[in-house]
Amino acid sequence: MKKDILLHIEQAKEGNQPSFNYLLDTFWSSVYGYQLKNTGNENDAEDITIRTFAKAFTKIHSFNEEYQFNTWLIAISKNVYQDLLRKRKSSIELKSTEEEKEKMYGIIDDAPSPEDKIITEQNLAKLLRDIKKLKSKYQEVIHLRFFQELSYKEIAEQINEPVTNVKVKLLRAKKLLAEIIKDSDS
Repeated sequence: MKKDILLHIEQAKEGNQPSFNYLLDTFWSSVYGYQLKNTGNENDAEDITIRTFAKAFTKIHSFNEEYQFNTWLIAISKNVYQDLLRKRKSSIELKSTEEEKEKMYGIIDDAPSPEDKIITEQNLAKLLRDIKKLKSKYQEVIHLRFFQELSYKEIAEQINEPVTNVKVKLLRAKKLLAEIIKDSDS
């Protein structure tokens, strides 16, 4: 393995953000290309690739330098893809079971009850409060991606940064937000 890649892996293990960016830039197209071939869908490939890097960066301490980093990423990517397939399969099974129940019991009113609406509004309000606890740069990318539903390219143009920076910021923002939510729930 190249010395500069090993150096960046070691620095990433120490939490060095530029090293994470370097690894993301270096290996993004390899993982994304693999998943694009696997899924045949750009959105799925991108989502799986982002999840792959998020998982890899969370578990980078477990990487063994005797192996190729790209091979390790592809293995993680395969697992993320398998998880996605399992979720979709169970979702399809659940839907078909629900459809069978509807046929048996007649048409069920799917409109949310007043209680459901209040819970949804409370959950959204809590989420917005939690998002406000993030640094403004993370708040902005979360808002642009999940509330305005902009693509990575559109976000990059809006904040005048490279797409890879947007992806890294989103990964970091989601991880920090998850920690905030976990802390506020306990």
